[in-house]
Amino acid sequence: MTRKIRQAAVIGSGVMGGGIAALLAGAGVKTLLLDIVPFDLKPEEKDDPAARNRIAKAGLDTVRMSQPALLMHQKDADLISIGNLEDDFDKLADSDWIIEVVVENLQIKQELFKRIDPVRKADAIVSSNTSGIPLAAMSEGLSEAFKKHFLGTHFFNPVRYMKLLEIIPGEETLAEVLEFTADFGERILGKGIVWAKDTPNFVGNRIGVQGMVKAMQLMVEHGLSITEVDALFGPSMGRPKTAMFKTADLVGLDTLGHVAKNTYDLVIDDEARGDFVMPAFFDQMIEKGLLGKKSNAGFYKTDLTPEWKKIRKVVDPATMAYAEVEKPALPCLAAAKKAKGLPDKMKAIVFADDKGGRYAWAAIASNLIYAANRIPEIADTIVEIDNAMKWGFNFEMGPFEAWDALGVARVAEKMAADGMVVPENVKKMLSLGNASFYKLENGLRHFWDFASQAYKPVQVSANIISLAGLKADGKVVKTCPSASLVDLGDDVFCLEFHSKMNAINGEIVDLMGDGLAYVDANGAGLVIGNQAGGMPGAFCAGGDLAFMGGLAKAGKYSEIEAFVKMAQEGMQQVRYASLPVVAAPFGLTLGGGAEVCLGAADKLVAHSELYMGLVEIGVGLLPAGGGCLNLWKKMTADIPEQITDADLAKYFLPTFMAIAMAKISMSAAEARSNGFLGPRDRIAFNRDYLIGEAKKEVLKMLDEGYAPPVKRKLKVIGTAAQGMVDAEIFNMQSAGFVSEYDAFLARRIAYVISGGNVRTNSFIDEEVILNLEREAFVDFWKEEKTVARVEHMLTTGKPLRN
Repeated sequence: MTRKIRQAAVIGSGVMGGGIAALLAGAGVKTLLLDIVPFDLKPEEKDDPAARNRIAKAGLDTVRMSQPALLMHQKDADLISIGNLEDDFDKLADSDWIIEVVVENLQIKQELFKRIDPVRKADAIVSSNTSGIPLAAMSEGLSEAFKKHFLGTHFFNPVRYMKLLEIIPGEETLAEVLEFTADFGERILGKGIVWAKDTPNFVGNRIGVQGMVKAMQLMVEHGLSITEVDALFGPSMGRPKTAMFKTADLVGLDTLGHVAKNTYDLVIDDEARGDFVMPAFFDQMIEKGLLGKKSNAGFYKTDLTPEWKKIRKVVDPATMAYAEVEKPALPCLAAAKKAKGLPDKMKAIVFADDKGGRYAWAAIASNLIYAANRIPEIADTIVEIDNAMKWGFNFEMGPFEAWDALGVARVAEKMAADGMVVPENVKKMLSLGNASFYKLENGLRHFWDFASQAYKPVQVSANIISLAGLKADGKVVKTCPSASLVDLGDDVFCLEFHSKMNAINGEIVDLMGDGLAYVDANGAGLVIGNQAGGMPGAFCAGGDLAFMGGLAKAGKYSEIEAFVKMAQEGMQQVRYASLPVVAAPFGLTLGGGAEVCLGAADKLVAHSELYMGLVEIGVGLLPAGGGCLNLWKKMTADIPEQITDADLAKYFLPTFMAIAMAKISMSAAEARSNGFLGPRDRIAFNRDYLIGEAKKEVLKMLDEGYAPPVKRKLKVIGTAAQGMVDAEIFNMQSAGFVSEYDAFLARRIAYVISGGNVRTNSFIDEEVILNLEREAFVDFWKEEKTVARVEHMLTTGKPLRN
């Protein structure tokens, strides 16, 4: 039997249920979203389907309106149908996967599953999104067939953005059900799978909540402030900017408190059970209704002055009074700022002898010990715990990777010196002469397995290619500080950017040309992609503005013109090369990054989280690496040749508006709607798959007998564009969307896209638009307002409207 998920059902339309339904719909799965019939129906509403479905409808409405968006595209909501648990329960018989996301109450879940058991079709998978109720208790008394198809699937909120999916096998779950669900979750839904055991709060929340609650306890003991703790446990420690307390505000203090208490109640034999007891100030905040973002006040809040200025404030746990946030000044933070690389930043904090360092050491050491002691209780390997923390909490390193970064032996020695109990499994590893939890062998990552007392390969899908592993295995054939050419095998190579934010600079342009020549002589195809970390990460966040700005300040406009021409020629060279090129964009794909995708690649394999756009007007410029040319080509590429009288205005205005308004897609699906992805481009939900899938596309094109594209003349709208654009610009100015300088820039951009002073429906060479791009780009750099915009962006990271 070949399993398929033709239709799914989600029971429970709250934040989690709605998020799961949105994710399934984004992946193309028809989804039934059910909830209870409202208790407060009026007599005249009891036979009204709309009234009876009110709760599910409210859940779907929340999904539609959520910011950040839960849907990849608004049209995905068309795949979600709603109903209630009385009138529509029998519809569950059509579902291949039924996901329970109701309130965390054992009795309610048991009663629901008893109803599902006789209705579900024989091979339907049933899973619970519980965050800690034992599967055995939920499925007690149900049929053997139900238990064989029952498991836990614990998504993290917000479902679209959080990578973690914990899968919890039941005692009788069939192996093929587990394998299928894991594959579907990873390959189709884009999740990172962590295999968890049926223990309280599974893996991510067990380790993560212990770390948060213990850090709060230690904050009181060490006399630190909330802002000091957040500064210590933010990016300098490889944690998100939301750090500790901002994260708690986002989660909700009531939710965090519930998870901590639930864990405390269930882990009776846990040696660190006391680490789940919230400090008194936390309970006081809940009593006062200071629940975080949901109540507009938690550890932090924002006040408005009479002048509408926002004032960020933080609570004092001792007094419950709020005061304006002040930047903490700790010596260890200053040292971390000077350090290069995350491991050195972490060491600068953890091993410092100021109050910040002593606190950070106590907090992180406690969490490292706790994580090591949970194997094999909550998971079999360190890999599951590390991945849970990276994918569920957005840490750059999991506990064991952090331990490696700090030095396993050094940390263990300090633990012992400070009277802490070093876990026996760690002491055993060190006694056998092994200095780290992870190591690379022949380009493959290995982890220390406590059970076998040996290193084992980290198991990953065959679809995943690790550039870091290949580079460690000596597969780099060309490199410079900003880019590398990596051998992917099968005569396919990858051009990897690794400059700051992967921004395009002279080194990348040079290596693009050199790399293409190498692949042409020694290979068969090229992938353009990288595996930068972070959420959403940066495929390429644009061009090197600082370099250009320096040339402009020095009045070296001829050098700017020469650089842009070199970049244009490099892009054209790749585009018309005799070998297939596939780009694998993800996350921030802006300006020059979008130009690479539009101009150099035969095909795109894009991650579903794609924030793509030609945003140059925001800094007073226009796309000059072929962006104007190639977006116009992309927009008009699928007009059949037989249609000779197509209204080019219908294609020109969306092209112009995309550039003039610096439109950025909020997903790959939206990028397709905006015209940046074509019908032949692919969307993959799992970012880890991108390089491997791009390589497959290269090999597929070769197998089909690849022939390079033929350069042909372009049909353009010419002088007719100016009248149309003037009307659009007038409307945008009247509505306050653009400034007078924006209007000036936009008119020149329209002139470039339209092909200049040529008749409507003229055919011109591509070089005409490239020349117009280049000329406008140089002219814009001569404008004071453009230079001011660039300087403001480089200084503040924000656009300037002037």
